[in-house]
Amino acid sequence: MPNSNSHGGRPPRGAKVSMKFDKKTIKRLMSYLKPYKWQMLVVVICVLLTAGSSVMSQLFIKTLTDDYILPMVGADNPDYGGLLRTLIGMGVLFLAGAAAAYFNAWIMAKVSQGVLKTVRNDMFSHMQSLPISYFDTHSHGDVMSFYTNDADAMQQMLSQAIPQVISSGVTIIAVFCSMLSLSVWLTLIVVAFLFVILLITAAIAKKSGAYFVKQQHSTADVNGYIEEMINGQKVVKIFCHEEKAMSDFDGKNVELCENTYRANANANVLMPLNNCLGYFLYVILAVVGGTMAIKGVMNVHCFGVNVLSLGAIVSFLQLSRSFIGPIGQVSQQLNSVAMAMAGAERIFTLIDEQSETDDGYVTLVNAKRDENGELVETNERTHLWAWKHPHSADGSVTYTELKGDIVLDDVDFGYVPEKTVLHNIDIFAKPGQKVAFVGATGAGKTTITNLINRFYDIADGKIRYDGININKIKKADLRHSLGVVLQDVNLFTGTVMDNLRYGKPDATDEECIAAAKLANADSFIRMLPQGYNTVLKGDGSGLSQGQRQLIPIARAAVADPPVMILDEATSSIDTRTEAIVQAGMDALMKGRTVFVIAHRLSTVRNSDVIMVLEQGHIIERGPHEKLIAEKGQYYRLYTGAFELE
Repeated sequence: MPNSNSHGGRPPRGAKVSMKFDKKTIKRLMSYLKPYKWQMLVVVICVLLTAGSSVMSQLFIKTLTDDYILPMVGADNPDYGGLLRTLIGMGVLFLAGAAAAYFNAWIMAKVSQGVLKTVRNDMFSHMQSLPISYFDTHSHGDVMSFYTNDADAMQQMLSQAIPQVISSGVTIIAVFCSMLSLSVWLTLIVVAFLFVILLITAAIAKKSGAYFVKQQHSTADVNGYIEEMINGQKVVKIFCHEEKAMSDFDGKNVELCENTYRANANANVLMPLNNCLGYFLYVILAVVGGTMAIKGVMNVHCFGVNVLSLGAIVSFLQLSRSFIGPIGQVSQQLNSVAMAMAGAERIFTLIDEQSETDDGYVTLVNAKRDENGELVETNERTHLWAWKHPHSADGSVTYTELKGDIVLDDVDFGYVPEKTVLHNIDIFAKPGQKVAFVGATGAGKTTITNLINRFYDIADGKIRYDGININKIKKADLRHSLGVVLQDVNLFTGTVMDNLRYGKPDATDEECIAAAKLANADSFIRMLPQGYNTVLKGDGSGLSQGQRQLIPIARAAVADPPVMILDEATSSIDTRTEAIVQAGMDALMKGRTVFVIAHRLSTVRNSDVIMVLEQGHIIERGPHEKLIAEKGQYYRLYTGAFELE
């Protein structure tokens, strides 16, 4: 099986990463907002109200200064009635703006989480359709990063960056129009200064955005390594590999730290820089505006020509701050957009991965025999299985009894086309036979069972199941007919009973308990705190290795499949327990075709046929006595040691 060498689309270390956004990614991401078009319309209205109230507050300063404050300076009997009415009106406007801002944030939080839920569902549902080869070539931590860092970056953009960019854009337009209504000359100064700010901002944002993209990929790399080390922590300690593990992690962590530092260092300088430039512009406008007012320079604005008033100058200065501020905010949010686009691109790469293809049309059904002895389909659990063949020519259906006759005819296979790992494999497993595979690690034993399951497709030859080419059988039905017990135990969070029912959700408690007794698991399960209702967590971390192995064996017994594949199923059980379990396993195997992979040769002595593999070739085959008599490789393995190393 190939190693997990994939980096999940991560660019090579030191490679330049562009901040250019892929239009297809943007369009695809925006498509997730279509179900929320009415909510987005409300958001736009809220943004307009918020921006409008902000701009009106700036313009109100002119009215407040010129129409109320200055006329009342030195007045003997100032009238505050008009000022009070204006203040109340502005207060109402401010409350409307605050309410709009609240609803804007509330709606976008709901929309962003809804989009994120849909994206996660799309990822997870598509992940279930991916072939085993994908997970063999991608680290689990890297895959997890899709659901955490990449999805969180998208959520950050949807809930904060996009509303902020829309709000800033509307504010900039509204403020620009307001400035033109006060003074065209001062507005031209702002526009000229704006070009300088944009040039500086664009240069910094481009650099920080590229590092934010790198940061996203480095985070996935670190997550993948951490997940790998957590799973292999026992091995790390056994081989005293802690220093090397820390050294390798330090290298990856340094890369992440460097990318994050450079991304944030460049991003964080934008706001202070924009503020400094904004204050500089503020001083220039104050000097120019004051000079124009003192000299009586005619001021051009949207509604005519006049001399700048004190209120107009004060209002314009406030508007200039409101004009420069959103530009800095937009540049800041572009970094969040860059991270989100990098995350979205990775997520869509996962969603676009080729699903496991299935051209099969033969299905597995429960069957029974009618009064004429013919097979007919039934909804009852009869323990009689049949392959259902639809015929497109006339629409008829025929049934073939599932007997467990499996043939591999001259099969060649390689995980990659240029390297064949199985050569001319011929296997004839008759119904009810127990076929064992022995050989050194890497000889191809597990690969053969992977081909029977169609986790991978063969390069050449044929595999037939009851005379049917397995390519014609739907993969789900093929795998439903096969019970597999792996050396690597996988227990899921839930009760012991839930784990036993995994292969047959409708199994009764009595069926599960009977299966546990058959696998010799019943006694230790009943000693658990809540017996069969004990909740297992952390892949059954509270159980011994042997106990953990017994549950999948019992799980396979509950599923009651016609064909069994035992991949080192008793490797973690002590010899005494193995003898007891083996008796139960023999009862379970009775009447079934069974494939056994074992390093412990004592477990395969009673096999009908033993296949000895070496470097992808079957070099010996036959029952135990025959192979011992031939005194070949099997004889040397058996007499030299009972364990294959």
